[in-house]
Amino acid sequence: MKKHVASAVWRGSVKEGNGTLSTRSKVLNNHPYSFKSRFGDGAGTNPDELLAASHAGCFAMALSLILGQAGFTPDSLEVTAEVTMDPDKLELTGSHLTLTAKIPNIDHAKFMECANEAKDNCPISKALKFPISLDATLA
Repeated sequence: MKKHVASAVWRGSVKEGNGTLSTRSKVLNNHPYSFKSRFGDGAGTNPDELLAASHAGCFAMALSLILGQAGFTPDSLEVTAEVTMDPDKLELTGSHLTLTAKIPNIDHAKFMECANEAKDNCPISKALKFPISLDATLA
């Protein structure tokens, strides 16, 4: 089993306080986050943004694997994930993936088959309990 570690420190009340996020790799090293960075225009990151980054990265890697297993090597896979938060319910309600891909010699049907398989089966998608949608463009 491979384990990945991150930590958070929070100080103060939820609205006036702030915190820091760190990862073992130090990609995040006491990186600030706050109520304002999550629900407003404050500086710093937030858990939802980090989940979106994780989902985009995981989906891209999974799609590359699935394409490789089908005999295709992508020139590029550009992915954006948009995680939506309902602040009234304090609930994440979905993730929307937008993919622009350059893949030599693949037809549209095979491309969509591979993209949907990656959407449904990347490890982050499997961990999420909300709807995941996908717009995919073959450039």
